[in-house]
Amino acid sequence: MPLIEVSIARGRTPEQLRALIAELHRAAETAVGAVPDNTTVIIREIEHEHWSRGNQTIAERNAAASGAVVNEAPQNAAAEQRI
Repeated sequence: MPLIEVSIARGRTPEQLRALIAELHRAAETAVGAVPDNTTVIIREIEHEHWSRGNQTIAERNAAASGAVVNEAPQNAAAEQRI
């Protein structure tokens, strides 16, 4: 009874999400012999402002790539508080 949970940045079409679900079901069947009726897939779409890597959100990266001005997170909040 596989439970497959995926977190993905928001922005895919319903058709893309459906294709992802189908491929995850196929992978579970192929890899571990899971019965399709016993496989659960949960996809969580995360807002770009709520997903970060390297102290930069996806929204900040996208804005920087497009040349837009963004509010950057402080590199060292503790150091900033001492100033």
